[in-house]
Amino acid sequence: MFETLRTFFGKKDQPPRPALPAGERVYAIGDIHGRLDLFEELIHAIERDELDEPASGQTTVVLLGDLIDRGPQSAQVVARAREWQARRPLRILAGNHEEMFLESFDSADVLRHFLKHGGKETVLSYGLPEAVCNNATLEEIQAHMHGCVPKQDRDFIDGFESCVSIGDYLFVHAGIRPGVPLEAQVRRDMLWIRDPFLRYQDMHPQFVIHGHTICETIDEHSNRTGIDTGAFRSGILTAIVLEGERRRYIQAVEEAGMIAIHKEEQTV
Repeated sequence: MFETLRTFFGKKDQPPRPALPAGERVYAIGDIHGRLDLFEELIHAIERDELDEPASGQTTVVLLGDLIDRGPQSAQVVARAREWQARRPLRILAGNHEEMFLESFDSADVLRHFLKHGGKETVLSYGLPEAVCNNATLEEIQAHMHGCVPKQDRDFIDGFESCVSIGDYLFVHAGIRPGVPLEAQVRRDMLWIRDPFLRYQDMHPQFVIHGHTICETIDEHSNRTGIDTGAFRSGILTAIVLEGERRRYIQAVEEAGMIAIHKEEQTV
């Protein structure tokens, strides 16, 4: 399950291993995309992990964005994230799907694109009947969305962050523009970028943990790690656990109609 894509370097070429400050631990979770079942199991696994291996100081959970769309329970994922955040340090990043969702309330062009890329499932999860959605105009769907989606959900999603920096790590949904200082990065790149970031092999100012680009296995490189394992279609939701220089993984994996938890320690 954890056949990761790793780039190996000799001792001479290997950069210093990124680390978190002493006493801190981070659990970062990849793109959930409406899979409440996997998210729920991963929440329980993280809470059990904390009991099994208590952290010596601050523990933070980071959701890497794209909580919504494509899977069947986006509204329920948003509600669960809000509830979890009320109980513990939880920081949530905006993904490109959250951006489309918010903009679709006022733009028919964005709504058209949103519905084609998983947004229909989000609208249905908020109670809009599928028969209505299939036969309504874009303007009618917008009117239903204004009535079905609570303002508190829109405000909650609108408050998602663009990036989170902790120690040597930068957590961001899609990536960053290579060669641009962190303070000069633009939000659109952090939510949407692909090839310029994915192809870049030199070091960034910080080691980047990201989602957005689906990979069949955890995508490990010398300057970044991608953990979007395509939960909505693969049935695999991935979290990376960071503490000091240590890295390990926890995955909620759908197998034969059941969800199992898999763990692995990174040895490289």
